[in-house]
Amino acid sequence: MPRLAVFAIVVCVLSVAAAVVAFVEGSFLGIIWVLLAGLTSNMAWFYLRKAKAEKAAAGSPRTS
Repeated sequence: MPRLAVFAIVVCVLSVAAAVVAFVEGSFLGIIWVLLAGLTSNMAWFYLRKAKAEKAAAGSPRTS
């Protein structure tokens, strides 16, 4: 798994936890944490797909 994808997943999990804590405490700052979770989940998905595509491209023969 790519390192950037792992970092993005970790940040996503931490931001979800922060959002839950913020909403439980009655703070609407949790909305910012939810947006950050959405951004980082998209980043993780992108890096995982990118690594999968690069791995597939490296394994297939090129035609010129």
